[in-house]
Amino acid sequence: MAQLTGPVSGVVELPRHLDWSEQHVYDLNDPAQLGLMYERVIREASSPEDLAAYLDARTLIRCWGRLYLPVQVRRLWESRFPALATAA
Repeated sequence: MAQLTGPVSGVVELPRHLDWSEQHVYDLNDPAQLGLMYERVIREASSPEDLAAYLDARTLIRCWGRLYLPVQVRRLWESRFPALATAA
């Protein structure tokens, strides 16, 4: 999980391969927007580099329990990163 070193504040614009919606710009200082961006990145990332560029490990642990993710995705992430299972 140490490889997740994405931004923790400010405004982030996701590339189209991660978010093709009209709302592809997120203010990470807004908890709702941060959560939405994390959900999109987790669901749409096509490489470990995508995850590392846009997710931050500490922030992910902090907001994990509030993210809306498919059950299989949540289980997979929690099996790979046990700290998430205890944070939920």
